[in-house]
Amino acid sequence: MYQKMLLCLFGLFCCLMIRAQGVMASPEYIQELTSNWHGERFADGRPKVSDALLMRLKKIQIEEAWGYLRSKGYHNQYEGGWQIVHPDNIMTGRVVTAQYMPLRPDYQKLVKLKGGRENRDTIGGSNSWPIEILKTGDVYVADGYGRIIDGTLIGSNLGNAIYTNSKNGVIFDGGVRDLAGLLDIEGFNGWFRGEDPSYLQEEMLTSINAPIRIGRATVLPGDVVLANRHGIIFIPAHLVDQLVLSSEVVGLRDLFGFQRLREKKYTPGQIDTKWTDAIQADFRDWINTYPNEKLPMARKELEDYLNNAQKQ
Repeated sequence: MYQKMLLCLFGLFCCLMIRAQGVMASPEYIQELTSNWHGERFADGRPKVSDALLMRLKKIQIEEAWGYLRSKGYHNQYEGGWQIVHPDNIMTGRVVTAQYMPLRPDYQKLVKLKGGRENRDTIGGSNSWPIEILKTGDVYVADGYGRIIDGTLIGSNLGNAIYTNSKNGVIFDGGVRDLAGLLDIEGFNGWFRGEDPSYLQEEMLTSINAPIRIGRATVLPGDVVLANRHGIIFIPAHLVDQLVLSSEVVGLRDLFGFQRLREKKYTPGQIDTKWTDAIQADFRDWINTYPNEKLPMARKELEDYLNNAQKQ
């Protein structure tokens, strides 16, 4: 009897959870997904990585970011093979995710119903829903399962709306239309699989701010994006600060190494392998005379990092 009561209560709990599941993930669920983050959050639960870190991240090389993540056990955070609206520009930002699937009428009806309960616009297309929640610094990242023909998630109208809300751009594992119009949106950028004049059809939005897959990368809401002509890295929010600092130190070590090679003080073999204590000491002396205004980080931040590294 007791076991039957427990089963009934469990079943009721599951039903309530299913009923409560909406199109957009709850703040509580997003906090569970990103529990390693201990800083400020948006009202929707996503980690709020600082604008200052996003700016510093723009100077980090894809290979350096990839290497750092691999050293922390994150082996599936890179995806390449993109077409880019403005290939010479770099984009960083905080991720808002969206999942798209081939249209299924009964499921689409449920999505529309739940969207209505969330006070979303059910008259227009649901592909506008993620755009409506974008904040400054966000990047709209959508899994469109690589569909280009009839899978064009935005054209110039929605592109303008995206830039108005986020002052940023998009990453679409899918297509776009009206690329000429998107090119005219000053400040907007986008990574996508292809362009086509067709409209979005036989495709539907199924979730917002849930985990998605972009190529070979797993992406969570609140991840931070580093995107350039060499590909895209999706960085867990709790790793961004140390990734940036570690990569900046690597950049300084490279500058030191290049200078010493030009001076012929060391051989390429000495610089390209583990440094001796003498080279390490030379690097510290070089750093001590490096102008503060040229450092990508605060002097104390650099000293703390180097001292901690020396102890390890």
